[in-house]
Amino acid sequence: MENNIEHIEDKNVFRVQGFTCTNCAGIFEKNVKNLPGVRDAQVNFGASKITVYGNSTVEELEKAGAFESLKVTPEKQRVIEKKKPFWQEHWNVLLSAVLLVVGYFLGEVTTLSAMTFAASILVGGYELFKKGIKNFFRLQFDMNALMTVAIIGAVAIGKWGEGATVVILFAISEVLERYSMEKARQSIRSLMDIAPKEALIRRGSEEITVSVDDIQVGDVMLVKPGQKLAMDGVVIKGTSTINQAAITGESVPVTRTIDDEVFAGTLNEEGLLEVKVTKRVEDTTISKIIHLVEEAQAERAPSQAFVDRFAKYYTPAIMILALGIVVVPPLFAGADWGDWIYRGLALLVVGCPCALVISTPVSIVTAIGNAAKNGVLIKGGIHLEEAGRLSAIAFDKTGTLTKGFPEVTNFITFENNETELLSIAAVIEKGSQHPLASAIIRKAEQDGADLSLGVSEFQSITGKGVKAEVKGELYYIGNPKLFNELHGHINQGTTKKVEELQKQGKTVMVLGTDQQILALIAVADDVRGSSKNVIKELHEIGIKKTIMLTGDNQATADAIGKQLNVAEVKAELLPQDKLDYVKQLRQDYGNVAMIGDGVNDAPALAASTVGIAMGGAGTDTALETADIALMADDLRKLPYTIRLSRKTLEIIKQNITFSLGIKLVALALIVPGWLTLWMAIFADMGATLIVTLNSLRLLKIKGEKI
Repeated sequence: MENNIEHIEDKNVFRVQGFTCTNCAGIFEKNVKNLPGVRDAQVNFGASKITVYGNSTVEELEKAGAFESLKVTPEKQRVIEKKKPFWQEHWNVLLSAVLLVVGYFLGEVTTLSAMTFAASILVGGYELFKKGIKNFFRLQFDMNALMTVAIIGAVAIGKWGEGATVVILFAISEVLERYSMEKARQSIRSLMDIAPKEALIRRGSEEITVSVDDIQVGDVMLVKPGQKLAMDGVVIKGTSTINQAAITGESVPVTRTIDDEVFAGTLNEEGLLEVKVTKRVEDTTISKIIHLVEEAQAERAPSQAFVDRFAKYYTPAIMILALGIVVVPPLFAGADWGDWIYRGLALLVVGCPCALVISTPVSIVTAIGNAAKNGVLIKGGIHLEEAGRLSAIAFDKTGTLTKGFPEVTNFITFENNETELLSIAAVIEKGSQHPLASAIIRKAEQDGADLSLGVSEFQSITGKGVKAEVKGELYYIGNPKLFNELHGHINQGTTKKVEELQKQGKTVMVLGTDQQILALIAVADDVRGSSKNVIKELHEIGIKKTIMLTGDNQATADAIGKQLNVAEVKAELLPQDKLDYVKQLRQDYGNVAMIGDGVNDAPALAASTVGIAMGGAGTDTALETADIALMADDLRKLPYTIRLSRKTLEIIKQNITFSLGIKLVALALIVPGWLTLWMAIFADMGATLIVTLNSLRLLKIKGEKI
């Protein structure tokens, strides 16, 4: 966190209650930017937050949002939202509706009915007129300005009843829009409530309940059976099963004992655990997930950027077209002014871009929130959309398609000193970062080999192996290629034995000097149980190509590739080769995903269209380098993610097509004069409602099945 110190003083994040639409959020952002002492401000509509760079008070921010009655609170301050009853919150809409019905009973032509309709318009449209008139004079032709002009116009030509109907229907559509965004944001709110706000801490001989904000790194937290963990940490006493569904989306509990990592928000099911806290509350995995999801919801997806650009030009165009309809026929064709003013007003109402503007953000916010609840972290609308367009997926082998825990299956020596050679191999590999090194060390420990031998002159040979001096002699451990280079060739008998082991899907390492080969070490990494089904499912849902990339030898890679039915296998690759191959795939297939562990595969992840990291929980690198992180070490989340992304793209397209389609139909009805004001507002409100409900279908998508 040190590198952010210079920003802490003047970067403040606030939660905002009361956003009704993206347009209002934009106006609020502009108002805040104009406050004295504020250098910059960014609104996150999806997460209902504003980030302010500079100095400002809550009072000043609320003043900037007074046009929408926004409530502002500092991000870290806990707010208990008191939900008012529906009738209390929307009393003006209900009263306006009652007055409208009374007005229609009185008949439209009487003075009393006109007064009743006028009261209905004022009660239901007061807030709308306040915003609309201000925006009109600022030449900001948004939805409020369009509606205000339409209603005032209707009253001016004596259409009191229809003016009141427009007010009430527009108010209802605003309530629905607000409800839909609240529903979409619930995924995040439920994540925030997962971790307890206090925990039982032992300090000295005392056990005290402490707020999570006051818990320090190094404190010992006591977690009883049935309790949720409040902080991330390491188990120092006890054994239990932990349900990690909140973090990883996996409902099957995992066993955790001494030295195992545990996360805030997970549920301790059986034993009493003592956990040493390793992170402050703002750095816990659940906090990071919430932060990243909220940031993701703020990022504009390509389709949203298109809609926003379109709406910018579309609304003024509707104003000009409506003016043309009002003025041209009466002036140039002697048509009736009242008739064409009415048609122009109907166009203003039907031209309101509510449905179009909300079509994309509701879908994106809903999908990203749903994915987070299912253990998939999607770091932006752009990545969500790109995952839906994938045609090829490249997999790293070790730890992705395989379990990532290799074991020594064969240790073949060419002299009668197996224990001594195993000791030499293990002490050299102690200095190596290679995943296969741990397998050799484990084997040596199990066989009771001597691990106290002195090692000097250790050196890694990139992509080939390592060398070091043990007991005054230089030894090499590496792939057969290294020894081909050292010795010029490997004898036929040894080569045959290496090939035999490789055909069994084992990786063979050679131990030797620059003069002779002393031992062959065969290591196997079991394939994950789910890998074969995942590859099959990806092909079934239309992924054109699956590729396994590995630094392993060709024979081992082919054996695993055949077992999994991967379309193509690329073996013996250095990190640079993986990067080059991913770039080549992008040229051949366009949209390509790379899935790996987020550490060794960082360059290839960055070069792909969508970088997907396995096992993001507890792995900061995976969370930072990847576009999408599968929080559990579970490949089955991949087809779910692609299906969710495709469904989101499909729903966004449906929403945009429907929103524009209904406008075109309504425009066509204006020509013969069939479009009435109340039909226009019904078309607009109906479109907003249908688009919203269509987007909320994404909440229904569960786990691995859509």
